[in-house]
Amino acid sequence: MDDCEQSDSSEEFYDACEDQVEQATCSEMDIEQSLVVAELAINYFFDNRFEEARTLLKPFADSSLYHSMGNAVFAFLEAMLTFEHIEEASSALRKCIDLCQRYRKKITLTASIGNTFKKRNFNQLTDLECHAELCLAESLLMNALLTFIGDENLTGLIRGSLQVRQCFNCYRTCEQIMKHRNWSSNSTALKIHFNSGVLMGIGTFNLMISLLPGRLIKLLQFIGFTSDRSDGLRDLQKGHQENGLRQILCKLSLLGYHLMVVPMISDRQSTEHLKLCDQILTSQLAKYPSGVWMLFFKGRYELVTGNLKAAEILLLWLSCVQRNWPSAENYARQLLDKSNWSRSIYAYQLAAIKLMSSDNLEVDKLMLEVVTFKQKIAGKSLPMEKFMAKRSLRYKIQNGQLVLPLIELMYLWNVFKFMGQDYQLADGILQIIDADLAKFNSMEPSDLLYSTSHSYYADNRALCLLLRGSCYKQMGKLALALQDFNECILQTGIVEDHFIIPYAYYEAALCHAAENRDLAVSMLHEIKKKYSKFALESRLYFRIHAALMDLER
Repeated sequence: MDDCEQSDSSEEFYDACEDQVEQATCSEMDIEQSLVVAELAINYFFDNRFEEARTLLKPFADSSLYHSMGNAVFAFLEAMLTFEHIEEASSALRKCIDLCQRYRKKITLTASIGNTFKKRNFNQLTDLECHAELCLAESLLMNALLTFIGDENLTGLIRGSLQVRQCFNCYRTCEQIMKHRNWSSNSTALKIHFNSGVLMGIGTFNLMISLLPGRLIKLLQFIGFTSDRSDGLRDLQKGHQENGLRQILCKLSLLGYHLMVVPMISDRQSTEHLKLCDQILTSQLAKYPSGVWMLFFKGRYELVTGNLKAAEILLLWLSCVQRNWPSAENYARQLLDKSNWSRSIYAYQLAAIKLMSSDNLEVDKLMLEVVTFKQKIAGKSLPMEKFMAKRSLRYKIQNGQLVLPLIELMYLWNVFKFMGQDYQLADGILQIIDADLAKFNSMEPSDLLYSTSHSYYADNRALCLLLRGSCYKQMGKLALALQDFNECILQTGIVEDHFIIPYAYYEAALCHAAENRDLAVSMLHEIKKKYSKFALESRLYFRIHAALMDLER
């Protein structure tokens, strides 16, 4: 549907589609009818009418291509957002894959060999076979992504990446169909829907692979993958302008990349890309004014652009940045009580906030829950949950104490970059860090935790230096930041938190970027050579890769 269509015409669209659906339910739906239903289901979904969308798709999910696809997509999104019902989502995707295999063109071994020597004639494919190939690619991609959930280890990334090769090959076939097949005049709508799916898939693939660390990209290129971030963004932007079924998914991919991925892994944000996000959000909020997806991304947009007052959807971290601990505790508790995404992470966040506000009641219980609720998805532990579980054990070892646990989380979630737009907020966080660091530098500390004789003295002091240096960096005080990072790198005696040194090295490299780009690039490459097998390793490698893409352009 057209971007400019206003919300007051939505009911007319729903009524028109429902009339066609009622006419189609008497017999098995053909692909054109199933696309009409799928479009209606998408509009229901983004208008918060989730059960209506599911109910619309389920009756034909075992026989109709797009009913099955839509049903699998909704199950996949629920699994990805809640980390629940993983098996149900996998089952829906397997059924969809089987249906796609039934409808797609069967290639014999002889024909496959022949296609390597001559150009394939895509005009021999029916409309249904073309869309079955596209839906197969999408289903395989989602199925592979379920195996990626929470696995940030490089070996896991390699293993998962190899699994999506078949998916990538399907998308390449679809791209050739898009370029070379002649669609009949009666299939114009089917062509538009097909093209929007290809643009979304190829564009997303290019973006995903371009984000991986350089050594992994080389391996993937060796086995046939290609990646280009610019091509990926171009395809998604073209797809978001196509009036096809996947148009809104192209929009979500662009919003997710610019407002979630880039802020997490990079210190730079393109004004042009933020303008595009604003345009997408304006049009989609006119269409779905109460839609939770668009409201969430609107909150992310306000946060990224520094308009913290308007970023109400992200109230937990906004309250933390503002040092409003009672408010932060309220939102953290709501997440723990009402969300099933990761009770381990939410329990630790609430405990960290209570420690910052010197309210130690309930913290012991919460720290036990961090370990109790630690989960495994497809046999793999979530890296951030593993990290927080170790922190909960440290809390016990250190007699109910942790050093700056909430500010450490703010750094790891890359919330620091949003403070840089408000000097007063950054200075407030700096004062908290300064107070703790002063205790480590005291000749006669009042608490054993800050004594040089403490087992984790070096770990805790290095953490303070990393956090203060990062705060200075966001405030533009690069000389002071470098002083802290260099002191952190030279810290000896670290027992457990070996991740701090490579992270400090990374931050120091970025401090040099403005005046000595070559030095910054050299330091970033050196991190990959010198450090490995530390906590949250891939999280840092993603940030390094993003920084190198900016610096080496």
